[in-house]
Amino acid sequence: MANKIPRVSVREQDPAVRATNFEEVCYGYNAEEAQLEASRCLNCKNPRCVAACPVGINIPAFIHEVAEGNYAAASAIIAEDSSLPSICGRVCPQENQCEGSCILGIKSEPVAIGKLERFVGDWALDNASASHIEITPNGKKVAVIGSGPSGLACAIDLAKMGYEVTVFEALHKLGGVLVYGIPEFRLPKEKIVAREIDDLRRLGVKFETDVIVGRTITIDSLLEDEGFSAVFIGSGAGLPRFMGIEGENLNGVVSANEFLTRANLMRAYDDEYDTPIYVGKRVAVVGGGNVAMDAVRTAKRLGADATIIYRRSEAELPARREEVHHAKEEGIEFRMLTNPTRVIGDDKGWVTGLSCVEMELGEPDESGRRSPVVKEGSDFTVECDVVIMALGTSPNPLLKSTTKGLETNRRGCIVADEVGATTREGVFAGGDAVTGAATVILAMGAGRKAAKAIDEYIKGKEQA
Repeated sequence: MANKIPRVSVREQDPAVRATNFEEVCYGYNAEEAQLEASRCLNCKNPRCVAACPVGINIPAFIHEVAEGNYAAASAIIAEDSSLPSICGRVCPQENQCEGSCILGIKSEPVAIGKLERFVGDWALDNASASHIEITPNGKKVAVIGSGPSGLACAIDLAKMGYEVTVFEALHKLGGVLVYGIPEFRLPKEKIVAREIDDLRRLGVKFETDVIVGRTITIDSLLEDEGFSAVFIGSGAGLPRFMGIEGENLNGVVSANEFLTRANLMRAYDDEYDTPIYVGKRVAVVGGGNVAMDAVRTAKRLGADATIIYRRSEAELPARREEVHHAKEEGIEFRMLTNPTRVIGDDKGWVTGLSCVEMELGEPDESGRRSPVVKEGSDFTVECDVVIMALGTSPNPLLKSTTKGLETNRRGCIVADEVGATTREGVFAGGDAVTGAATVILAMGAGRKAAKAIDEYIKGKEQA
């Protein structure tokens, strides 16, 4: 029976070694390993994994092709619903989605769907090319704001439909959060992200970097003066949040957004780049999500003793289990049920520690997690040189303030319907700019929905 085959382990760097470098932690499957793991799939008649996938990939079908060694066929099946499999296979929370719904997971280990998707995606990058796709230009132009996952997914689909797509990116490198937010040891930039973007160029997508929409140009000018028939906003959520506690303005307090941008985009870890970053000897990262794990593991690799400070218990950690597991293997300290109350500094304005209190879990809050409450008389100090706040992000308010008729909600997120249409005609949005910080695959799904809606909108205007 296929379900009696044990899950094929993924080869990884030794924790003691990888904690000192920025090379990718997981090596992924080779062909033999991928076929063996794929053979575990039961090919369910009513596959729960498909329903749990945010973009609805036909998972049993592509895994069947992997098991047979038909990697081109597997790639074609994934491409029907997902544009960036090498990326999603690495960073998506499969344990909460497809793998979390796998029937094998009830009594044993689920099929390693994410690792198989990664294998197929990497094979396609090495063996296939987007230039093989036949495209018939339709003479219409669409602007995409942001080159993160939602913007790239939208651009790919629109290009395949024949639109002339221009992607505007505020930074000097393309990829959005894939480049500035996710560390090299989880998602290699040149090996994976840059090659995925090269495929878009082969599809005819144009890219303009160092363009801040709302300053360099505006959405209004794109629609009214530059001849674009529609605009998609995939600008993400890059505005960091802080706690609002005493001492947050001290030298040595940074947002995870800034810290990761310096490390990833500006390659602060590479001696060949003149972009150093200060980590001191001890770093405290406040937060428990994937961004917190990325920040604390990066700090460790930069030479600091690194600690997670989280106000709930480990059971409530929102980060992926795999990332928590890897962090622990690498020697990261976890101080659970701990909440900062003040950042302590010296007379020169530099961080020396973090005043904290112990917490207890009370009743569940609106998110369904038990609310932390302060344990009286439990004050203590965590010694540190740097404090990194990884408390979430919200969208930049610039687009709303410079675009006529574009509405946002109380959290600063752009108001859009289920297909991405905003309150401004001809303007669509998706990903973190609409939902707030979420996952890469959800952002991609939003970009693809919006591409279809943009196509219908433009065609509808032509027929009117």
